[in-house]
Amino acid sequence: MSDAVLDLRDASRWYGNVIALNNVTLSIGAGVVGLLGPNGAGKTTLLRLLMGLIRPTTGTVRVLGEDAWTSIDVRRRIGYCPEHDHFYDQMSGLRFVTLMTRLQGFDEVEAARRAAGALERVRLPLREGGATKPIATYSKGMRQKVKLAQALAHDPQILVLDEPLTGCDPLSRHHISALCKELGAQGRTVVISSHVLHEVERITSEFVLIERGRLLAQGNVYEIRALIDQHPHRIQLQCSHPRRLAALLAGLSHISGLEIPSAHTLVLMTSDPDQCYSDIPRLALEHGAGLTGLHSPDNNLESVFRYLTKG
Repeated sequence: MSDAVLDLRDASRWYGNVIALNNVTLSIGAGVVGLLGPNGAGKTTLLRLLMGLIRPTTGTVRVLGEDAWTSIDVRRRIGYCPEHDHFYDQMSGLRFVTLMTRLQGFDEVEAARRAAGALERVRLPLREGGATKPIATYSKGMRQKVKLAQALAHDPQILVLDEPLTGCDPLSRHHISALCKELGAQGRTVVISSHVLHEVERITSEFVLIERGRLLAQGNVYEIRALIDQHPHRIQLQCSHPRRLAALLAGLSHISGLEIPSAHTLVLMTSDPDQCYSDIPRLALEHGAGLTGLHSPDNNLESVFRYLTKG
């Protein structure tokens, strides 16, 4: 893809006899994308390949059109927030971020200015004193903010965030999520790795799903859901006459199951969701079924991932 920022072609990574990533072909452009999979799926290996920290055993990994393993310039344009931290605990957050920014080539004054701005951006400001205390005194959420600040301070084009919300309180989660959306809207490429599906679903609708080192699917939740239409799709209806509507729907070829769990609720299974969404309101209106609500429990990432990994 000509507009691909991150591009893997038949990329694999082996550790001895263990295949951590298996023949993955994947392209990612600007914006926010969630890299999702259970623990041990190969997410961290994929991120390390993209950052040039390890080289592929087979295949190619290119970032901004250059080889990720050999290009020093590419690494300067990436900000990385790792899952696990390894701080100098007696340093303050400000000093640590300043040091990391100096390693990007900035002088002491500019690095300190950028560090202070990045800490302010992640809501760990100097004026409240938190950023100037030893990191040893920080909570898990504050340590996460320091990691994120050092990834942002040199103004990278690409941000790689490995489990960035772990340990954060609800307010911090909300702010970090909003910051990721803002960066994506600015044209940056933000890759967020997580095993908590619903958290990333609040940040972006674009996903890469992997399991056991293999790419399962890529796209938004609706595009991915379209890949698995062979599985029954659940739709839940609220209506005044569920039995009447159930009798009408039962005659349609794409309906594979019906259930009435309560007096005003109907749950159906369909093999053709698009057609079903057209049939339901038409039949309800024509036959006075009193339709008041309609939603699909399957139009979410958790359900999609469950279907894709089933068996």
